[in-house]
Amino acid sequence: MSDRKPRRTTPQVEVIRRPAAGTPAPAPSTPAASAQPQRRGPPRRSGPPRPPPTAEQVLALARREHVPARIAKGDLEGKMKCRIWRKLHPEEAKRFDQVYELIGKHAELDFEDAFGVLQSGLSPREFLERKAKTQKKTQVRQARSSVPGDAIEAFVHRLIEQQSQLSVVLGERTITDVLRSVEPVAFTFDRSGRIEKLQIVLIGIQQTWEKISPSLDRDPELSQKPMAVVRQPERRPVSDPRPFLPHAGKKLKISLRNGLTLTERVRAAGPFDLLLGEENQELFLPLHAIVKWEAIASA
Repeated sequence: MSDRKPRRTTPQVEVIRRPAAGTPAPAPSTPAASAQPQRRGPPRRSGPPRPPPTAEQVLALARREHVPARIAKGDLEGKMKCRIWRKLHPEEAKRFDQVYELIGKHAELDFEDAFGVLQSGLSPREFLERKAKTQKKTQVRQARSSVPGDAIEAFVHRLIEQQSQLSVVLGERTITDVLRSVEPVAFTFDRSGRIEKLQIVLIGIQQTWEKISPSLDRDPELSQKPMAVVRQPERRPVSDPRPFLPHAGKKLKISLRNGLTLTERVRAAGPFDLLLGEENQELFLPLHAIVKWEAIASA
């Protein structure tokens, strides 16, 4: 054994050097900071924002890829590609293939019409005919609701209050009676009872009508067999009152379904009827009784 004593080691002391006054302290080194990758090369430059796609660009891509417009718009904006959408939604993509095939074969169909054809099971011709009828019905309803009927209603109620002797022109005959009441679809008279409005061609004070009637032109064929009135307003020759509004105070030439032709001044137009003639000599004319009409120049 060696009798040499073990050497005593002096513990090392860490010397902390403080920065001189006015010198900023270095930022502490953290694992998170050291873990961030260092970007090399020049900094990236962000270019100007991409302009939004136009409607024409969206439509062209949608037609080419057979996808909805929203998917085509997203593709052009850098979102989901059209081909990816078609893979994710095969059933819907198949319907769009059918829609665009219909549009290609029938130029008269737009996008919504083609979908309507598929959903209804109708042929394109049948679908467009039904669509036209529906649109016409809606137009007539909107037209009627946009025209006030105060003047016509006031005239009819005045006839009831005055208990005037009236000439009521029907399809093939004329009756003399007194108006008792009015319903939405019918008039009630003293002797004749309830008469549906669709049967009536014209109503006027008896003296006024007897003065006007002999000078009127008559179509002999329609006088013997008046034109029938169809139940559907959209199928009648005249059902929209709005075209008469600009002619208030002017004369019109009006052909009626029983062959009579009137040349009278328009006093007022209501949702369903016209009021013609001069003051205190008015004629009540339902729109359904009109076959055709035209304005008289400088009248």
